[in-house]
Amino acid sequence: MHATVNAATLERVLGHRTRFDARFGQYFDGLAGRFDLPLPSRYVPRCLDLLRDLSMRGGKRLRVVLLYEAARLVTTEEVPGLAEAALSIELLQTHGLVHDDIIDDAPLRRGGPSTYYAYRREFPGNGATALGLAVLAGDLAGFLSTQVLLEAEAPVALRQALLGVQARTAAETVAGQIADLERDAHALPDEEFLHTVTDFKSARYSILAPLTMGLLAAGEDPAPHRARLHRYARLVGISEQMRDDCLDLFGPSGEDTGEGADAAPAVADKSTGADIRSGRRTYAVRAVLAAATGADAALVEAALGDPRCPDATLERIREIARAAGVDGRLKAEIRRHAQEAAAEAASWEPYWRAEAVEFFRSLPMWNVDRMP
Repeated sequence: MHATVNAATLERVLGHRTRFDARFGQYFDGLAGRFDLPLPSRYVPRCLDLLRDLSMRGGKRLRVVLLYEAARLVTTEEVPGLAEAALSIELLQTHGLVHDDIIDDAPLRRGGPSTYYAYRREFPGNGATALGLAVLAGDLAGFLSTQVLLEAEAPVALRQALLGVQARTAAETVAGQIADLERDAHALPDEEFLHTVTDFKSARYSILAPLTMGLLAAGEDPAPHRARLHRYARLVGISEQMRDDCLDLFGPSGEDTGEGADAAPAVADKSTGADIRSGRRTYAVRAVLAAATGADAALVEAALGDPRCPDATLERIREIARAAGVDGRLKAEIRRHAQEAAAEAASWEPYWRAEAVEFFRSLPMWNVDRMP
């Protein structure tokens, strides 16, 4: 966490993660009894195994932490519905990861095979079956994320409110994924369009939804606060997405970022240059395209979308970017958005507990402070 986060807060955050992982494991242990399986099918149990493997294989559990800390904005007491909301959020995340890896044709996720590629290995001569099973696995995770809220040990009104947030968030996230594909159809996407894609594809379900659900579970009506919560989520989301894009182009270690081993878990799934090879017109790629001219611009355009783009070409693109000051401008923008998010959180003090507000004020600088 940010340097100003004290040891007690760090211990509390670790506790959120540890308790959730244990609860998530218990959820999957009992999953076969939560709905009727078409036995003696072998494919359905295998699908559940793959969903469990992906769900339990790591991740920072930021959404879970945000959910529990959002409840602390209102109360330090345990409140009903939080555990099920956390399960729902992470199951929705699993749903998104499975489908993202199909769209991106990604072989790796969280240090292991993506669900799609696991099926491709199991059905080497039948790509249609592998694709169909991966799509259905993602769908199943999405439906389970709804079921877990319907079965929550919480008042009916709260269950319905949480489900409303989850359903809206899921729809907005899918819309964001559609817009993400549209982004790559633009020769030079407008930066505001990139901000909108980030907002819908990640910020709303990774940040805004946990904040909203945590407040709901704690008995707070989030509706009057939606604008300020959304501003915070959008700013944090943009800062984090810019950081990820910067790391993909310039690398997670050395003089480019200074991140070193601490950053490895966050970038282990993406080799440096993956966005170029996949043709993704991200914040970093857009910045290079906007800065490059002549033969340099032609080189970048030719590399975009070439899965066999040589490492030497990627290094040349980095040199072009550095010469144009792209790395410095990106890092300045990353920091600016994080600082604005911190200021937004600081403005919450009239509404909620100061100690809990401080957590959200410090959070945006978590990764930024370790970048030079």
